[in-house]
Amino acid sequence: MARRAVGPADEVTSASELDVALTVGEDPSAAAFFDVDNTMMQGASIYYLARGLAARKYFTTGDLVRFGLQQLRFRVVAAEHGGHVAGAQETALAFVADRSVADLRKICEEIFDELMAERIWAGTHAMARLHLEAGQRVWLVTAAPVELGDVIAQRLGLTGAIGTVAEVRDGIYTGRLAGGLMHGPAKAEALRALATDLGLDLARCSAYSDSINDLPMLTTVGRAVAVNPDSALRRTARERGWEIRDFRTGRKAAKIAIPTAAAAGALATGVMAAVALRRHLRRR
Repeated sequence: MARRAVGPADEVTSASELDVALTVGEDPSAAAFFDVDNTMMQGASIYYLARGLAARKYFTTGDLVRFGLQQLRFRVVAAEHGGHVAGAQETALAFVADRSVADLRKICEEIFDELMAERIWAGTHAMARLHLEAGQRVWLVTAAPVELGDVIAQRLGLTGAIGTVAEVRDGIYTGRLAGGLMHGPAKAEALRALATDLGLDLARCSAYSDSINDLPMLTTVGRAVAVNPDSALRRTARERGWEIRDFRTGRKAAKIAIPTAAAAGALATGVMAAVALRRHLRRR
């Protein structure tokens, strides 16, 4: 039986409805791009990474509480003016200074299995798989370190990840960024660069996000989908006739890997930047 394509005004609220909700045609010149936090997974991946690193004595759990609200302002209030962004960029990856790339990769794998796997949204993951089954490539696009993005993509069977890149010398992190944070307009720029490299037609591509901060990415592709959207994105999606998918109401995130103990709710996105700032100030 043919599947029904859901129109922009419809809101799909469970993974079981996806079979009749999404039709993805075979098109190798197309690709799909998924934001991570609150889109592919419940909560903030950067927080769970910070929490896992705190458990491994990279810094204290007290730092998470002390700086959580400060970084919540960065996300919720969207205080992304020059000074705020510059400060975050300066300190965002200072915590990995003098650590090896291989070590961080291993730790990211452990932290995903311990804290993140059970928080993957089943509905969003199902949509990503439909793109893969149609012969399309699927990337995660995240402000978190690209190493963490790569681990999440690998665990979920996706093509890869685009994320914030740290400067590396001889396999060791310097503690500085190699470029800017993968956030806001930077995500759109990354999509355009990838499309040029791989010959993708962005007009045939899809992007998924929960946040109005990802409007640049969503407007770069031909098909934008608001997933678990914040109020501003939900309003924008309705105004522009975009699809809306919400998997939050009364449902739990799917357990993709081996079942683990429930993880605590995320305090804020970008908490690592604040923790690193403390370390940075100590050195001055």
